[in-house]
Amino acid sequence: MSRFAAPIAEQVWDMKYRFKEADGTPIDRSVEDSWRRIARALASVEETPEAWEQPFYEALEDFKFLPAGRITAGAGTGRRVTLFNCFVMGTIPDSLAGIFDMLKEAAVTMQQGGGIGYDFSTIRPKGADVKGVAADASGPLSFMDVWDAMCRTIMSAGSRRGAMMATMRCDHPDIEDFITAKSDAARLRMFNVSVLVTDAFMEAVKADGSWDLIFDGKVYHTVQARDLWNRIMKATYDYAEPGVIFIDRINAANNLNYAETIAATNPCGEQPLPPYGACLLGSVNLARLVEAPFSDTARLDAAALGTLVRTAIRMMDNTVDASKFPLPEQEAEAHAKRRIGLGVTGLADALLMLGLRYGSDEAAAQTEAWLKLIARESYLASVGLAREKGAFPLFEADPYLASGNMMTMDDDVRDAVREHGIRNALLTSIAPTGTISLYAGNVSSGIEPVFAYSYTRKVLQKDGSRTEEKVVDYAVQMWRDVKGDAPLPDYFVNAQTLSPSEHVKMQAAAQKWVDSSISKTINCPEDIGFEAFKDVYMQAWDSGCKGCTTYRPNDVTGSVLTVSETTEEAPGEAQASIPQPVEGGEVVYMQDPLDRPTALEGNTYKLKWPDSEHAIYITINDIVIGGHRRPFEVFINSKNMEHFAWTVALTRMISAVFRRGGDVSFVVEELKAVFDPRGGAWIKGKYIPSILAAIGGVIETHLVSIGFIAGEGLGLKSDPQAKVVGLDSGTRGKACPSCGQYTMQMIEGCMTCSSCGHSKCG
Repeated sequence: MSRFAAPIAEQVWDMKYRFKEADGTPIDRSVEDSWRRIARALASVEETPEAWEQPFYEALEDFKFLPAGRITAGAGTGRRVTLFNCFVMGTIPDSLAGIFDMLKEAAVTMQQGGGIGYDFSTIRPKGADVKGVAADASGPLSFMDVWDAMCRTIMSAGSRRGAMMATMRCDHPDIEDFITAKSDAARLRMFNVSVLVTDAFMEAVKADGSWDLIFDGKVYHTVQARDLWNRIMKATYDYAEPGVIFIDRINAANNLNYAETIAATNPCGEQPLPPYGACLLGSVNLARLVEAPFSDTARLDAAALGTLVRTAIRMMDNTVDASKFPLPEQEAEAHAKRRIGLGVTGLADALLMLGLRYGSDEAAAQTEAWLKLIARESYLASVGLAREKGAFPLFEADPYLASGNMMTMDDDVRDAVREHGIRNALLTSIAPTGTISLYAGNVSSGIEPVFAYSYTRKVLQKDGSRTEEKVVDYAVQMWRDVKGDAPLPDYFVNAQTLSPSEHVKMQAAAQKWVDSSISKTINCPEDIGFEAFKDVYMQAWDSGCKGCTTYRPNDVTGSVLTVSETTEEAPGEAQASIPQPVEGGEVVYMQDPLDRPTALEGNTYKLKWPDSEHAIYITINDIVIGGHRRPFEVFINSKNMEHFAWTVALTRMISAVFRRGGDVSFVVEELKAVFDPRGGAWIKGKYIPSILAAIGGVIETHLVSIGFIAGEGLGLKSDPQAKVVGLDSGTRGKACPSCGQYTMQMIEGCMTCSSCGHSKCG
């Protein structure tokens, strides 16, 4: 009998986590093989591996403990991969040589798939003097553009999609440009951005005081703090960025504030990290620990949770020793502090099984109690490991116990730490769990509410056809198993029906017992007023949160899936409303193809691939609409008959795409991302991973020359046909770049596809 609670769970395992040969032949024959592989790998660093392999296996069994995707996919494979999810890179020096040294380190880290965070506050502002060269500085935003291009280049070379976080202090002279940078849709597309907000700034906002923008002791500008806050809020209201990080609160609470200063986070914000810090993540699945769900005696098994947490802490501590690292500085940092981040998933489902409404005072109190239990068990488990294996190398009892976070711990925990030390400097974090929550049977993600109780997913079959399957939330399926067709009770709520203040209440309740931070999205209705929107952030500040990320659907950010309150299948059930195909067929035409004029303007380009006898000639013809040129058709020719079939195919397919109109710049990105396993070639001093990537580069050059895209590695510049698609944006989200389904949704600060698990954050 399958261990998977839903078909989507098995599909995610097969696609993301199953160990396979290079040709795709499975090595893990079953999910039990995957659990055994992980358990054996993490037990291998113990003095007695045989004593720990089985307890580790039992923790993984039935998806109770869910190590993050890197561990699940990489542990025990024998491949040189990092088991850490994300990194904050080194402090950027304020010098050209230092900046590009940091760029190189970022590229090396991203090449191994690591998401990265950077604080750009250390770079002097635009217009500042550059001593010795009689020039003005270009400012941190210009170097962020370089990082953005690097990330796109790493993607094009065949690695996984990159994810980056950029932060800037609220007192940096270029903060206003930073705040509005993402208003240009073609700029910084590989970055999430967040403002580092200080306590002093929040006090100035509340007092309507002035605020100095300073670099290296020099005051460049003075603004009104409330005006700057409103600029941050307006950009976030319109574009969902920047996020807000309460950086002084993070540093004050940090157990290691005597040994480090934090100025950046990983891409989703749940791990504030020092220079070269790395995040190692895992989650306990609360939904699997509820006994007698939907009954008067329903409860979460606290003893089982405690046992699971203690085992998970040991597994994660072992992962520090089992992992490889992109850079030696990252390895040294990880071993010096042994920082880990154990969190939860399935919280909303567990609350539902106990009859508690997410966002209510009772649910917040229960959440706080569960997170306190997890924190206590985590810290006591780490103390036990310190007694057995030694404390983390930088441990100092008095300053450690004097940190803001440790001051709130129970006396017995503090006494144990003082007497025996602790193995891991920080232990808890609530990370995005979008993909692993699907793998665990579509449990609710992290501490988020249920997004949709069910939705229809189209699955691509081996023969090319698509079948539909219904994906049901874990708790909803549990209700049906227990109660049959009985309507869902009123306490079943979802992300769209909750008020923003209820979201904040749940984040604040969890934050009290999380020593790092939390990845959480505060969903706001599209029609929320600006003043009410600002109040959400002030509530987050006043209630002790370490940061705040909101998502308000609009024409810029894209709409989320709509939710209907009733369905014919189950009265009271909320269900994602997915548009159905038009009657009579599966094909929905987005618009009529553009008509071809008698004559077109165009250019022909010669592409000479090294070691190839014959050149490839690429002709691109353009059509003029509204006074603007846009690509209309492509012809690819070569005397080399080896290329004949695929050049004809490319000619037809790309031309068909171009003739549909709209934003077709994605063709460039897709072609440039193709790499040849036999190796690429160096052309004009630049490494090109395949002939197809070279063709993509030629098309990109042409699109830049006609003004269709803004520049190399950038997106759409202006397109008069961009809004011809007459679909109701209120009924679907953005299309997923991986599977094409309109099921992209904002989860834990990251656009994630509920159909295939694709995540913008990797």
